[in-house]
Amino acid sequence: MKRVRCPKCDQYITFDETQYEAGQSLVFQCPDCGKQFGIRIGVSKLRQTQREENASGGPKLEEGEGRYGSLIVIENVFHYKQTLPLKLGDNQIGRYQKGNPVNTPIETVDPSVDLLHCIVNVSLDKHGQLKYTLRDANSNTGTFVDNVEITPRERRVIEDGTLFTIGATSIILHTPDSK
Repeated sequence: MKRVRCPKCDQYITFDETQYEAGQSLVFQCPDCGKQFGIRIGVSKLRQTQREENASGGPKLEEGEGRYGSLIVIENVFHYKQTLPLKLGDNQIGRYQKGNPVNTPIETVDPSVDLLHCIVNVSLDKHGQLKYTLRDANSNTGTFVDNVEITPRERRVIEDGTLFTIGATSIILHTPDSK
């Protein structure tokens, strides 16, 4: 089964791709907003969906992607397990919504995760080692490390295996040198 996302309302539409041949064009009508749009069946150059990546043993990283570590979003009642690669600089973490400018979105319906909830900054220290700093982005429900809330102006240095919580969602930091 494959999913396509409506370009107007962002709703998923599921279909069985085995009933169609490569190169065939399909037209869908969104049941929510009525928008009609077309796709062409074939080999996609885009990354697999996160659910398929996680089921196949993890994401297939592009060149350089994930070399600064990743965030593992733990599966819970709101969403499935996700792996989010980090980049050098600010990684803005928040709930995925069409048009939301965060660069590290979490696909979730958890209402306690803000559109921009927290920021993980990846930088190099004076010895050339990766350094990870977590800060809250003035979220409504707060960002917690070890069940202690990070104050709005606080910067918390985190390391491999650190578990932090945003809303009802737990996230674990994995550095590139962790196994």
